[in-house]
Amino acid sequence: MALIITDECINCDVCEPECPNGAISQGEEIYEINPSLCTECVGHFDTPQCMEVCPVDCIQKDPDYVEDRDSLYEKYLALTKGSGAA
Repeated sequence: MALIITDECINCDVCEPECPNGAISQGEEIYEINPSLCTECVGHFDTPQCMEVCPVDCIQKDPDYVEDRDSLYEKYLALTKGSGAA
């Protein structure tokens, strides 16, 4: 499942640089996660790095984008194809 940033976000800027897929960007009001780029850090780390650094715990699993670990890994492979990251 992709992750989502809730409206409790305080725009502290710590999550964006932690995302290895570039899935996090500043939205109109708060940071947003692009579900097509989010792999919950599968393939890069054991845990989602944005969740690890978020000081207000406003990042959670997005129920609109249900994916299992295998699907997330396949997305990781597709995103890193040709980059030498795999």
